[in-house]
Amino acid sequence: MLESEVLDIISSEIRNGKKAAMAVITHVSGSSPRKEGSVMAVMEGGKTAGTVGGGALENEVTRKALECIKAGENVSLSLELNDEGDLHMKCGGRAQVFIKIFIPTKKLIIAGGGHVGQKVHEFGKAMGFHTVVLDDREEYCSRELFPGADELIPGDIYENMKAYNIGETCHIVIVTRGHSYDEQALEAGIGRGAAYIGMIGSKAKTQAVYENLLQKGVSKEELANVYAPIGIDMGGGTPHEIALGILAEITVVTNGARPVHMRDKKGRIVLE
Repeated sequence: MLESEVLDIISSEIRNGKKAAMAVITHVSGSSPRKEGSVMAVMEGGKTAGTVGGGALENEVTRKALECIKAGENVSLSLELNDEGDLHMKCGGRAQVFIKIFIPTKKLIIAGGGHVGQKVHEFGKAMGFHTVVLDDREEYCSRELFPGADELIPGDIYENMKAYNIGETCHIVIVTRGHSYDEQALEAGIGRGAAYIGMIGSKAKTQAVYENLLQKGVSKEELANVYAPIGIDMGGGTPHEIALGILAEITVVTNGARPVHMRDKKGRIVLE
């Protein structure tokens, strides 16, 4: 398999929201089953593409690569390819292997292209998110309103959300123009492993949406993971302030933190 094909496979995994690793033989001395520069991709489930030599060497590299994927860390290995080493190989040489981890870019999926959605997108781009905008109205899912969007998906919100590949790197913000569309987006996105899912609206509207989804078979446990009404109360009601509260909540949730004033966390300055 060509190196370019290995890289294409890794790129495909990342696009699909999955982690992957690339193992590269950086140096060999003595006899080795593969030369320097040999590459192999390792996917989360243990599937591989390419080769670094097969047999015990490749099994060990695959095992270490899966550990690295889980830990999210790169590593350099020095492996003895002889009877005295842990691999008990007959080659008699030594191989150094570098394992590089590839982590998918965090995604911000915005259902609703109105004023709040536009500001959520603006702040999300500034924070490094890969942004995805869904709206059933083409004029609210356009380059004019979202010039920096990575993906614009006009059309039926339910169908497009359902078809989108949602995973642990995805953060779903539901801010459509009406509760029926919010409900559709939530139904399509809930329970699919997103890191965060939140929906705008009053407590009464949220209650009504939840009751409808319970009747459709959505579990209470799944609904308990939804942040609705969405956002942290910033004390204001403009689209900017609402969007800022939404991104603040996403940050707090994904970091496993609680919002606190730094002056209270670090201790207030006492003036004599």
